Amino acid sequence: MSEVAADSREADSKTSRPRGWELLKTKDFGFLFAGQTISQIGDSLNKVALLWFVYEMTGSALKMTVVGLLQTLPPLLFGPLIGVYLDRVRKKPVMIWVDLLRTLMVLLIPVLYATGGLTLDRLYVLVFATAIFSTMFGPALTSAVPLIVPKEKLITANALLQTTTNVGLLVGPAVSGLGIALIGAQNVLYADAATFFISALCLFPIRMHETLDHLRTANKGLTEGIANDLVAGFRFVFVEQKTVMLLMLTATLYSVGISAFVFLLPVFAKEVLGVGPIQLGWLWSALGVGMLLASLALTSVNQGDVPWRLRFMSGALAVGGLAVAALGFLDTPVMAGALIAVIGGSTAMFTPLVWTMLQELTPTHLLGRVFTSFATGGMASSMAGMAGFGWAADTIGPAASLTGISLILLLTAATAWLFSFYKSHAQSLTVPTSGSFVSQPSVAQS
Repeated sequence: MSEVAADSREADSKTSRPRGWELLKTKDFGFLFAGQTISQIGDSLNKVALLWFVYEMTGSALKMTVVGLLQTLPPLLFGPLIGVYLDRVRKKPVMIWVDLLRTLMVLLIPVLYATGGLTLDRLYVLVFATAIFSTMFGPALTSAVPLIVPKEKLITANALLQTTTNVGLLVGPAVSGLGIALIGAQNVLYADAATFFISALCLFPIRMHETLDHLRTANKGLTEGIANDLVAGFRFVFVEQKTVMLLMLTATLYSVGISAFVFLLPVFAKEVLGVGPIQLGWLWSALGVGMLLASLALTSVNQGDVPWRLRFMSGALAVGGLAVAALGFLDTPVMAGALIAVIGGSTAMFTPLVWTMLQELTPTHLLGRVFTSFATGGMASSMAGMAGFGWAADTIGPAASLTGISLILLLTAATAWLFSFYKSHAQSLTVPTSGSFVSQPSVAQS
């Protein structure tokens, strides 16, 4: 009898074990995943082709870096405001319109170039407008996931969406480089515009059951109530929901460390390993492969409770922090590549878990503001990390900077561990259902 019981438990375990790829068989998430895979490849095409195009057009590295600055500014300048408007509208139409507008903006660059109407000022305007629309799309996407996927599948869904970014980083630059060599950078931008259009088409069949609070939105004009909505969003993040605030702190530390590591990777390759651009490309690929494999592995991880996720996240970040520290003592590219793959894998565990906790903790009508707040904080801390450790690399050397980055990641791991200890002794997580966040939603299917 005991053998039968054991077999039964084993069968039940196999049945309940999550199979991440099964989510792709569902119509709604399958279309979302397909559209995002194509769009992320397009994003990577754009990053390489656009910078190369601007450098060819101007011959100035400074003017080329202006493009990067223009792509960075919108989350910092408009993130919270964009979040307010995202919470007032349905997400599916926003995502479709953003993809169509990005199609138009990117398409105009090669069209104007071909007709002789492209000036540097016009190019900058188009780049800045595209960046604004992209700032809208990310929070709209993460806000839409809980409207498509059951709660128990959120980690799987977020991990799968992260794999689209990993695939884009692996495929896009190589395809873009080949395209630039064969047809020219300006013509590669046609392909980039097409990927945004295909992404929009993939969104049309998706069904999203959205809750709209007509009492909050029916009679509001374009600018009415913005200040109150901004305050409500900030109050939720920093006052009302301490778990969200602690996640913000953890995410800020993480962004400082990982952005600095990515920024300093070329410096480390040249100054510490003594390798050239070809080997640097392999190191980048190792980082991407590690992130992709970890994202795929995360799709089959049990959902778990919040303390368990925080401990899991803490362990992964600790491994990554130790691997960064070990890099400073290596001079062999092969061993460095293996460690960089480990670092990529450890950091890939962070974002899907944080997204899932935010999606579970945040009321639907605040998701836009919460995710744009996180995006704004992440961008600001990334810039601080790149600037600070860039200065440190010039002043005390890249190996010492790696030690500093390692300490930041280990501090993030310790913060997540202490956070898990706090949560395991706290009351069960609840979402506010009274006070300033009360809503009387009506369900709309889009």
